[in-house]
Amino acid sequence: MVNRAGKIEVTRMLNYIIIRKAAQHNLKQIDLEIPRNQMVVVTGPSGSGKSSLAFDTLFAEGQRRYIECLSTYARQYVEQFEKPEVEVIEGISPAISIDQKSISPNPRSTVGTVTELFDFLRLLFARVGTPHCPQCDRPIQPQNKEQMVTRILTGLSGQKVRILSPVIRGRKGEYSRLFERLRKKGYLQVRVDEEWRRLEEDIYLAKTKKHNIEVLVDDVFSSGENYSRLVESIENALELSDGDLVVLDEHGGEHFFSLHFVCPFCEVNLPELEPRSFSFNSPYGACPACHGLGYKPEMDWKGELHLSEQLCDRCEGKRLRPESLAVKIEGLNIIDLSFFPISKLIKKIRALSFEGRQKIIASRIIEEILNRALIIEELGMGYLDLMRPTSTLSGGEARRIRLAAQVGSRLRGVLYVLDEPTIGLHQRDNEKLIRLLKFLRDQGNSIIVVEHDEQTIKAADFIIDLGPGAGERGGKLVAAGRLSEVLKAPHSLTTQYLLSIKKVSIPSRRRQPKGWLAILGAAEHNLKNIDVKIPLGVMTGVTGISGSGKSTLIYDILYKAMLNKLTPAKMKPGLHQDIVGSEKIDKVVAVDQRPIGRTPRSNPATYTGIFTPLRQLFALTPEARQRGYSPSRFSFNLPGGRCEECQGSGVKKIEMHFLPDVFVTCDRCHGSRYNKETLAIRYKGKSIAEFLNLTAEEAYHLLGAHPGLKRKLGLLKKVGLGYLRLGQPAPSLSGGEAQRIKLTKELSRKNTGKTLYLLDEPTTGLHFDDVQKLLQVLNALVDLGNTVVIIEHHPDIIKSCDYIIDLGPEGGDQGGYVVASGIPEEVAQVEKSFTGILLKKILNQQRMNNHGKGNN
Repeated sequence: MVNRAGKIEVTRMLNYIIIRKAAQHNLKQIDLEIPRNQMVVVTGPSGSGKSSLAFDTLFAEGQRRYIECLSTYARQYVEQFEKPEVEVIEGISPAISIDQKSISPNPRSTVGTVTELFDFLRLLFARVGTPHCPQCDRPIQPQNKEQMVTRILTGLSGQKVRILSPVIRGRKGEYSRLFERLRKKGYLQVRVDEEWRRLEEDIYLAKTKKHNIEVLVDDVFSSGENYSRLVESIENALELSDGDLVVLDEHGGEHFFSLHFVCPFCEVNLPELEPRSFSFNSPYGACPACHGLGYKPEMDWKGELHLSEQLCDRCEGKRLRPESLAVKIEGLNIIDLSFFPISKLIKKIRALSFEGRQKIIASRIIEEILNRALIIEELGMGYLDLMRPTSTLSGGEARRIRLAAQVGSRLRGVLYVLDEPTIGLHQRDNEKLIRLLKFLRDQGNSIIVVEHDEQTIKAADFIIDLGPGAGERGGKLVAAGRLSEVLKAPHSLTTQYLLSIKKVSIPSRRRQPKGWLAILGAAEHNLKNIDVKIPLGVMTGVTGISGSGKSTLIYDILYKAMLNKLTPAKMKPGLHQDIVGSEKIDKVVAVDQRPIGRTPRSNPATYTGIFTPLRQLFALTPEARQRGYSPSRFSFNLPGGRCEECQGSGVKKIEMHFLPDVFVTCDRCHGSRYNKETLAIRYKGKSIAEFLNLTAEEAYHLLGAHPGLKRKLGLLKKVGLGYLRLGQPAPSLSGGEAQRIKLTKELSRKNTGKTLYLLDEPTTGLHFDDVQKLLQVLNALVDLGNTVVIIEHHPDIIKSCDYIIDLGPEGGDQGGYVVASGIPEEVAQVEKSFTGILLKKILNQQRMNNHGKGNN
């Protein structure tokens, strides 16, 4: 019998996610009760512990508990998570994360495959598509047994043929029972994966691999005398395989016959239509020449095989085999439809008309396609097409595509954990995204969003504010509750910015251009043959709706063309006529969000060049010189100084087969990565391992006497990364952190005052306060004479720019025009510019605030 206190506790678990003593990474033993089935925003300064709470604690534990419910067999195929450092978590649901890691870079992954829209199109074409002959383009119908016999007798007359029944095609399994049944029916031989086997022998197949199994039904001469025997063999083969048969001629040629489809004019047979017939990731649908990739493979100068930019000659980039492309609905094949922008695809699908039985079959599939496509359009991505490779999407697009897929799956009772879904989204479209998150919430799900966007924070049902600082100075619960409650927290940096106690001020004057860099006739992707002038020696913001052509203009055209002019690089820039004024630039630098390294051996110290002088410093200590230690002795990547037990990684992997691999701290070096002789050398009382464990801020104070190190560590502090540990593994860094580390590396190089810096949304992962710090760094670059061009949606960055180039007015086909250009005050007067409308609101607010202060 449960007492009243027990009932209350159960009720609390149904209504709250209860967390006690959360201490993952820098979290300081947090106790928290998060309301379930609400939209919860986790905010706070960069490095304050937001991801540690949302992803490394809540998501990891929700995922871990769900996976523990699976069988040990199933668990070996699923990525498993370690138990987070937390005393108690109750009331948690199975969790799904949509984080900063972009979707698979695999060229087989497309917008259509990720959202499952292409899967539903495949189903539609398999069920109601009309097959056409790939040679003469006539509609084709199924063939009967008499027609098959006639074709074999005339086409293979006088030959000894083998009649095979394809009972299994591309399916996984061992099939021991199937072999037993065939043996009992009197069959003697089978062809398994192109190899002939006798049924009397034991046939063992790998159950995890796909197999083709064909039964030898008869070995017979193709002649009129054997007509009856041929008819009987064909009937038996068709019965076994449910309508298909394969005939092998004397020369090894294969002839496929089916009760389903054949062209009577060209005698081309088509297999039965299945969804896999339209998949470019399946051998049954993929173009045999390019294996479904759409491009020709080629060898690079290293001798490695990769995809070229040349379309496959056979499928012309359509990825499917001719038989699949010949199946049409209202004159269009599946790839024709998939190349439509999603907004146009919606109109086309709505206009499709079917009759009778086909109408009943198609209606449910069409409903699913429209539901998912409309979500993508609602998220401001109607300009994308289903064939767009996911590797070409921006980080924001990739996250919203995954969000669309989740909304389309219509799950309930799930904990969704999202990392900055507003990235790459214009302020105009934020409202649509918030509406979608609330729709997910209303479906009975709990939504946890790590976010810095003011609009999203204010729309939350519950806010968790972490801080007060970053790294060791963060990890505390500063405020938690509804917006009205959080706004009363006096020590919250977030509150101070939400109430405009602190703010990023609009510059009192705009810097004047020192010249112009002109891009003429830009026409790549959706750009409408535009001419764009970029001012030199100032900070320029490139703005516009998602998909309006910003990245195409700045990265595909400007960056690649400038790189070709200034270096021996042979990039292929986007379509344009010319770039005028490039002689005033001597270097171009693109600071993007790609990882600084893909292995744990890469870290902020190695990437920024701090590690080499630090090792040299240790090698100059009296004890190191006495022992003859060189700087290489202090590298954890080289034999000599590193711990050989773990080869300098600090941990050892123990494979647990059905359980997740366990990483245990190396028992020889205790996670320090070095051997005891190396650790014995100390500088300022610390070993090299202890220095790598310091934050940039701590190291700055210890190494202040060394100008080179002090400058590099100071730059990390300047861009808001003082909380990062010098030895933090690169894969654990967010995209925003990686971009800012790259920025510090560029800042530490010798300045010529003629560098063109290109940045793509550098505010990713930045709190209001960190945006202020970033602006100081960017302004310092410009003050040295350099040119900074930023693709950005953040209002604080846009209003701080000296010049704005606004593309649009919409995304995709409706974008690619210059809607407005000039200083922010000029752009604010352009009524058809969405950025202009936003700027007008911001500038008017500033004037009102200044006027209010004047009256006081």
